[in-house]
Amino acid sequence: MKRIHVAVGIIINNEQQILLAKRHEHLHQGGKWEFPGGKVELGETVSQALIRELKEEVNLDVESTESFMDISHNYPDKHVLLDIHLVRQFSGSGEGVEGQEIQWVNKVDLHNFEFPEANLPILDKIKLLNL
Repeated sequence: MKRIHVAVGIIINNEQQILLAKRHEHLHQGGKWEFPGGKVELGETVSQALIRELKEEVNLDVESTESFMDISHNYPDKHVLLDIHLVRQFSGSGEGVEGQEIQWVNKVDLHNFEFPEANLPILDKIKLLNL
């Protein structure tokens, strides 16, 4: 089974909102909302990968990241290892560079969005997070 190592960012702005991105329909788990990020390339740390991916995907310049949690999840067609980091220090307002829809969301409204199954433990832990 294919294994994918993914750096995921819980990006929190000054208004205490969290950035979500909607996956393109043609992608794995397409049409669902996610926390932005992407694959960790060979030789990259999770933080380096996340900083690169957030610039490429949502045009944010990230200063630093803080480890939050990690999740290993098996889908029928692939295995994902999600390395989730908090991102509070960044510049830019965010934009869907790859044409994806993005939205800044209040923590209490996250339950209104459909996420991939692997993201559900993240949502549970964010509920406990003091923004």
